[in-house]
Amino acid sequence: MGKTTVELDDRLLERARKAIEARTMRETLDAALRSLIGHAETEQLRRELGTFDLDLTPDALRRSRRGR
Repeated sequence: MGKTTVELDDRLLERARKAIEARTMRETLDAALRSLIGHAETEQLRRELGTFDLDLTPDALRRSRRGR
């Protein structure tokens, strides 16, 4: 694990810390990086899979969710 010095917007960092109820700034930054990576990976997967048509009506979707 390395140590890096960066200039951050203190107000933005504090807002993020409070929003996720993190105890420390490091916890806040770790969570932010994990979230950013997760979002990027989800977007990459979405692009790779593309789109496809589902022939489902709202009623059929509700039935499938109920296991019928």
